Parts: sequence; C-alpha cells; structure tokens
Amino acid sequence: LICVTHHPSNHNTIRYIHHRTIKMKLQIATIIAILGTSSAYSTSNTSSRRELLNNVAKGALFGIGAAAVAPSAQALEACPPKANNCVRTMWTAPAGTSNEDIIAGVRDALNAYPQEGQAKVDLGGWSIAEDNLDTSGTARIEYKSGIGNFAKFLNGGKPFVDDLKLELSDGGVVQLKSQSRVGDSDLGVNQKRVDYLSAALKAKGWSV
Repeated sequence: LICVTHHPSNHNTIRYIHHRTIKMKLQIATIIAILGTSSAYSTSNTSSRRELLNNVAKGALFGIGAAAVAPSAQALEACPPKANNCVRTMWTAPAGTSNEDIIAGVRDALNAYPQEGQAKVDLGGWSIAEDNLDTSGTARIEYKSGIGNFAKFLNGGKPFVDDLKLELSDGGVVQLKSQSRVGDSDLGVNQKRVDYLSAALKAKGWSV
C-alpha cells in the first residue's frame, strides 16, 4: 500500500509531469508527420527515417526539441536498371578540404559549364533550379537541348530537359546523378555532361 500525502508540491510535480508528457507526444507526432512526406532526395531510405525518429524520441526525453535534431543525409537514388538515359557517379574532394571549399569547388565547376553547350550537347543552355548546398547539401541543375529534329518530332518542338542532382556526403564525397526526363536513350548526352564537369574538378585534384 502506497500512501500519497496531499501537499502543494505534489500537485506541482504532477502538473509538470503531465505537461512534459503532452510536449513529448506532440514532438513525436510532428516528426512522424514530417517523415510521412516525400522529397526529391529522400523517398526511399527507410533506415534513416527510423534513425531520425529514434533521435527525436531521445531528444524529447532529455528535453531537446524536435527542431534541434537534424536529419541524416540521404543518398541519391540509383539510376533505374538498364537505363540508357542516366548517369550516377561521385566526386571526392582532396583530403582535408573543408566543407566550405567543397561547396565552392562544386559551384565553380557548375558555373564554368558553357551556356552554349559543349560537344554538341546542352545547346539550349542551363539554369540552377535549386541550390541548397549550404543548408541541406543538395542542388539541382536543369540542362536543355537544342531544337533539333529529335526535339521537333519527338518533343513537340520543345527542348529536352535533363536534371543533374548533387548531394554532399561524408568524407568529402559529392554524389551525382544526371538523368533525362523523357526518352529511353539519351545518345550519350548525360555522360558527356558529367565528363565535362568531372574534368574541371579533376584538374583541381579531385578524384572522379
């Protein structure tokens, strides 16, 4: 038999525990809702989602808000099996390169790509659609083809658009994926683009 003495301090303790319990439930419910959404870079990594949820639960127990727990980086998805319009590779910065210098090096390589294209690809220019390298470590660039016969007859006279996605990983590694939005074959366009960008970084000591 346990007797509880009715004392003002007991009531304060009960109210504090009740408040903490409600706060913890709200934090966990919020992160579950976030994990239920999808994004261009994190649609398939279940283990990382589970890890994030566990971290948030631990943070709530120790009084750390959900916003204080950063999600783990998610690797870019692989090219589809037997795809002929996709290239997936990685770049590695020289040992000891700071994160700031890695980002600067990647941006320099991207900005040095000719707007008029090269090797008869990307004749329609390019534009940076998303640049979150400083925050989430991701970026997406859109490259457009010229208006040749293929574009005229197979794409309604509009240029073909390819997406190049980048994501920073641990150890100075930059994950890279270049893929055409339409068509079963890109006639080597994505590889030529990646080779050009890779050569620029290789000249600065990167492993490509």
